[in-house]
This record gives sequence, C-alpha cells and structure tokens, in this order.
Amino acid sequence: MPTQTTPPRRERPELKPTPRLRPTRMLATLLTLVLVASAGWFAWKYIGTNIVAKQRQGEMAVALADGWRDNRQGDATEDDLEIGEAMAVLRIPRFGKDFEVPVVEGVDDSALTSGVGHFPDTQRPGQLGNFAVAGHRITNGQPFKDFPDLRAGDTVYVETRTHVYTYELRGSGTDTIVDFSDIWVIAPVPEKAKDRPGGRSKAKPREALLTLTTCSEIFHTDNRSVVFGELVSAEHV
Repeated sequence: MPTQTTPPRRERPELKPTPRLRPTRMLATLLTLVLVASAGWFAWKYIGTNIVAKQRQGEMAVALADGWRDNRQGDATEDDLEIGEAMAVLRIPRFGKDFEVPVVEGVDDSALTSGVGHFPDTQRPGQLGNFAVAGHRITNGQPFKDFPDLRAGDTVYVETRTHVYTYELRGSGTDTIVDFSDIWVIAPVPEKAKDRPGGRSKAKPREALLTLTTCSEIFHTDNRSVVFGELVSAEHV
C-alpha cells in the first residue's frame, strides 16, 4: 500500500510594514511647501506686479497722449470720470528724464495699479485749490519709489488734453510725514485746514496747488510722506 506524503506548506511572503512619515519629516515637508509658496507670493508681489504694472502704465500714458494729439477737444475735467480712468500724464524730471505715469481717477487698489491716483474730492489739474494724487513706493509699478529724493524747487509737469501745467515743489519728499488719516493735506487750502477740527476748513483757495502723497516707508506703514507744490505756469497745447 503506497505511503501518502503531505505536500510541503508554502511559506507566506513576509509582509513588509507600510512606511510611515515620521512627524519630523512631515513637518519638514510642510515647511518646504510653505517656503515655496511664500517665495512665489513674494516674487509676484514685489517683482511680478512691477513688471505688469509698468507695462500697463506705459501703454496707457502713450495711448492717452496719442489720443489727445488726434483730438484735442475739451479738457479732462469732467465730473463723471470712472474709477481707474486716466485724466492726465504726470512727469517728474527728478525721477528721470523718461519718467511719465498716467494720473487716474481714484486712490483704491485697483486704480493705483494703473498709475498714480487722483483723490476724487480734490480739484483737477490747474484749478484753484488742491490737485492731490497718491502713488505706490513699492509694488504695482512703484511710481513714487524715489519720493525721498524730491527737493524744494523741483518741477512737476501735469499734461491734460489741452494744457501742460507746471508746478514747483515747496519742500522735499522727507519734510512732511503725517498719519494716513490726516486729511488736511488734501484740503483746498491745507495750511488753513491743518489745525481745524477734522482737518477741514471753509477757507476759499486763492492759488492752484499740487499735493503728492505716498507711504513714508517702503513696506507697510500707516504714515504718509507728503510734498506740496504750486502752479507756476499753464501752457495751452
């Protein structure tokens, strides 16, 4: 009678444990992702926005000037300008012979990406009162990057559809620093409004002024650097 033999049992393959990320490795991975994202955000905010905004502002200034040359009828002093709509071209030789940037209506973030912004409640270029504008010192084209370099006696040119207005600065870019809430600097007669409640005055303007404002520091601050100027000539073009 044949002898029965039991077939040998197959050995089960050894199960290897699923690799697990150690807490330190997980933390390192997370920090790497955060650093990469932060670097991308920083590069876009402080480099990318400047490239895009400068190109847009340059194209807008050229298109505006070309349009005026083709049809110089009326001046850009309408009361119904939309926020972000260009009204003038600003030139400041102190910032370089090729410096020119559009002046657009409004001072919110969307307007300031297109150039320097005109405070809507202030006067228009060449008018009695205060033509007040604001611009970035950093990011979005940083038109006022060199604001501290401004000096008393510097000329500022504001070209509209029909005129070139020449202003002369009364002080430097570092003479006056105020809190962002000090609205007297954009009043029609700033020196009369400075010490008045709420920074407002009923004094009637007797001269055409220019006010330039920007952040007093390169990075975020609640303080604003301010420089005032006065109209010295208006040339019809």
